[in-house]
Amino acid sequence: MTMPKVLAISGSDVLSGGGFQADLATYSQYGIYGFVAVTSIVTVAENASGFDIFPADIEVFKRQLDSLDDVAFDAIKIGLLPSLEIADLTLRFIQRHQDVSVILDPVLVFKENHDTEISQMTAKLLEFLPFVTVITPNLREAEMLSGMTITTVSDMKVAAKALSGLGSQHTVIKGGSRLDKHFARDLYDDGGLSREFVKPIVARNNNGAGCTFASAIASNIARGKSVLTAVEQSKDFVYQAILNSNEYGVFQHDINT
Repeated sequence: MTMPKVLAISGSDVLSGGGFQADLATYSQYGIYGFVAVTSIVTVAENASGFDIFPADIEVFKRQLDSLDDVAFDAIKIGLLPSLEIADLTLRFIQRHQDVSVILDPVLVFKENHDTEISQMTAKLLEFLPFVTVITPNLREAEMLSGMTITTVSDMKVAAKALSGLGSQHTVIKGGSRLDKHFARDLYDDGGLSREFVKPIVARNNNGAGCTFASAIASNIARGKSVLTAVEQSKDFVYQAILNSNEYGVFQHDINT
């Protein structure tokens, strides 16, 4: 079997817990050949958020995508898009590759963002929905994309249906610890079927869990799994990765064990 090829359109995490470093580490565990188009450089900073984001030069980013335009990818995973210009180029890229499964991790919440910037990026990410296979927002991101307040699992289900109405094929809302301090509840919805995936909350560093989850879904889909199976197996993968995390973030684990 030819090794599957998956593209990460992601930022760089200098501590390597998240970002494209987590994406590539995940692809490696699944026997995937990973490609990267770098959207930004994220560094540690002594400010309220704890980090600074430096978007890639727009012409350099465009040339990265142009360099990859003719690669026959099996899946594309999209992470941090730090500016509207980079988001727009990314959207145009996936519109040219509609034969490929696209997994969007819609990173929206940064403490240093202004409300106007978040509102503009939310509107831009909504334009992605008809062109992506799976979207994986956390609760806050799901609230912003759906325009709803989410305080219960029932709210998660309504928000997921709302995102389906906006064009999302498969939605996975990550509940984290906000709804339940003991169990991480994620909700899958494809516009018809709705299913919960639940794992115990692990008191370990979970930095990079969202990146790892989305890239695991991309990997599983690239290896021929259905979306529902990909989500279920990726939930297990991330749970094990958090169990093995250190002070910098999520570690990977051997999927064969």
